[in-house]
Amino acid sequence: MSSIQTNPFATTPSNTTMTEDAAKFIETVAFEDMPPNVLQIGTRCLLDGLGLYVAGSDDECVNILARLAEETGGKEEALLPGRDGVKVPAPVAARVMGTAGHAHDWDDSQVSHDPDHVYGLLTHPTIPALTGALVAAQLHGGVSGKEFMLAFMTGFEVETKISEWILPQLYKRGFHSSGTVGTFGAYAAAAKILHLQGDALRRGFGIAASLAAGIRVNFGTMTKPLHVGRACENGLTAAILARAGYTADPAALDGIWGFCAVFGGGVAPEKLSQGFGKTWSIDYPGVSIKPYPCGVLTHPSADLMVKLVKENNIDSKDIARITLFAGSNILNPIRYPIAKNALQAKFSLPAILAMIVINGKAGKKEFTDEFVSSEAMQSMQQRISTQFSPEIEAQGFDKMRSSIEIELNDGRLYRGDADERYRGGPDNPLTDGELEDKVASCAEGVLSVAETTRLIESAWKILDLQDATYLMALLQKNNSSR
Repeated sequence: MSSIQTNPFATTPSNTTMTEDAAKFIETVAFEDMPPNVLQIGTRCLLDGLGLYVAGSDDECVNILARLAEETGGKEEALLPGRDGVKVPAPVAARVMGTAGHAHDWDDSQVSHDPDHVYGLLTHPTIPALTGALVAAQLHGGVSGKEFMLAFMTGFEVETKISEWILPQLYKRGFHSSGTVGTFGAYAAAAKILHLQGDALRRGFGIAASLAAGIRVNFGTMTKPLHVGRACENGLTAAILARAGYTADPAALDGIWGFCAVFGGGVAPEKLSQGFGKTWSIDYPGVSIKPYPCGVLTHPSADLMVKLVKENNIDSKDIARITLFAGSNILNPIRYPIAKNALQAKFSLPAILAMIVINGKAGKKEFTDEFVSSEAMQSMQQRISTQFSPEIEAQGFDKMRSSIEIELNDGRLYRGDADERYRGGPDNPLTDGELEDKVASCAEGVLSVAETTRLIESAWKILDLQDATYLMALLQKNNSSR
């Protein structure tokens, strides 16, 4: 066999049919095919995602994108979040919306039971698929709440299955899964809304595969949320181009030069029998809705810190040092030993622990440049360190494990182990009330209390909506008359 017919960098099973299977799923899946649990969890993810758009709509990185979008102009197809009544071309709106949804790193995380394929190695599934559905619904018009949820869940399922099946080398090589695989979530949701069929639907996967991008070097900068914004923009672009007759390889997920081989080194053949929609990933293994606006790998440690501070009535001025012990699965991605700004703080264990010591919580108000750069935060971070634990490393990566030791100035020691049933995950989910509280905190300072209440109530009643674009109107400021 000649070298042109082999890819020495990938191990790919021959004759896989991922692209065709995904296309058939999009073509045939109906609202009645979704189990009640899928709709229930999907509605929670919808509510969470809407809150995150609002939270990100006044973030600096989103303001830059939105301002440039307004200045550039173009066909008025879809609303910008946080820009009352302003419409821009659909792919541009998707870029801004996707970036807003990921701006605070507060969006949900896909769950896996594969020890080698968990947490950061997977995708933030809601924002790409939800953005694809919301923007495409504005393009198409007259999309009911039921049609909208079907498209959202279709994109969610396609995105998460590809993320689960592709080998974990995708992330280990330095790609950001939400920026790469997220493109297919946005594309699939948009394709469902726009009723793409046949060759056009399959070509769209090829277009999306070539547009996918995002590398981990930009974690802790404005470009990380832009990864998701671009995934949403590229998914919409792929759907629009495919509908217009643009050509691409109709089996672009498969083969030695396909997306899975090039980005991840191949696929896990034993997983392909799961299929799309036989079991829905949102239901099993599930999804984690984040209580904190930062990397999910930090969450068990943050909860432990809250517990230690409250139970022992620890005051920040009495702390001599704090040491966090963890394995490489947590310490490597959470990369900043001292955070200088809010974006770095999302990937800094000392910053998150310092927030809790100082303010008792780590939320939207704490993750601001002003708070992170304050003298109190900078001083406290100097007293907090992380340490690699061979004992924790030896237990494997199937759980997010960590321990914290606090030494006070008077010599007293307090120590604890993080709960492996992390809050927000399928085994310990946020209650509906806690989720509503999260959305309210996302909207604080952006929407009024009445506007926030209207947004929450409308999300819970999504299946009753005659036109799902009503949701976009609710994301705008001053929506009381809508």
